[in-house]
This record gives sequence, structure tokens and C-alpha cells, in this order.
Amino acid sequence: MKYVHSFMLPVAAVGALMFSGVTTAANLEPIDSSGVQVQQQQQNGIPYLSGGIGVDESKAIQQTAGYNLHMTFAVGPDNKYIPDVDVVIQKASGQPVLTLNEAGPLVYVQLPAGKYTVIATRNGEVRRDTADIGSGAARNLVFHWNSDS
Repeated sequence: MKYVHSFMLPVAAVGALMFSGVTTAANLEPIDSSGVQVQQQQQNGIPYLSGGIGVDESKAIQQTAGYNLHMTFAVGPDNKYIPDVDVVIQKASGQPVLTLNEAGPLVYVQLPAGKYTVIATRNGEVRRDTADIGSGAARNLVFHWNSDS
């Protein structure tokens, strides 16, 4: 298990660096909002956005304020965005607060302050991360799978 964690940390760090540069550049460019269909949804009183298929939709989500957990789902060496991830966000006690099927490739969530575990599953492969949500900047999590199948 230590080997998996030690390998995933560098992959996650590289992914976070790559996506942060893309996010910054994307936020500066105007979008054509006429074709964008991203709408806020709620589950258990938790507001969220899920989408990001296409450049305009990705930019629209990335430019949205008010969400304190940002998740990105990608696959392969090119970090291709993927939209078919099952996501469960649990409180530290293990109680689920949000369950999404076939979410992504971007998911933005507004959570109450606290510690959460995020479980992302794609084609039976599970990725886990934790998020300590407070009053500061949004927490960014990048989930990466090695293969497209």
C-alpha cells in the first residue's frame, strides 16, 4: 500500500500543476455561453455542478465562484478529461453527503466546513482523497486513471 501512495503523490502533484496552468489560462478567455448547459443541482442540501464536456462548458464551470471543493477527473498520459466517474463524498464519520453517478469531468461542490473523504470510481478502479474544507481557498482534487478502458 505504501508503494501505491508514494507513486500516486507525484502523479497527483504533476496533474495538479498541469491542471492549475490550464485553469488559469482558461479563466482569462471569454466563453460562448449560448451553448453551455451547466446548471447548479442539489442533493441533501449540497449545491454542486457537474460537467465540463467541451471547452466552453469547462470554462463556464471553472469561472463559477462559490464552490469550495473542485474535482477534476482525467485518464491516460495526456490527462484527457473523462465524464463517467461515480463519486461519493463522505463526512469524517463515514456518512455520505453526496453521491453522483457518471459525474465529471469537472465537479464543483459547496460543502459545509469539515473533513471529507472523496471516493471516485471509474470502471471498478477506486481513487480516494481527503479534503479539509474551511473558510479559505477552494480545495482542488485531481483524480487520475492510467488507462481509458
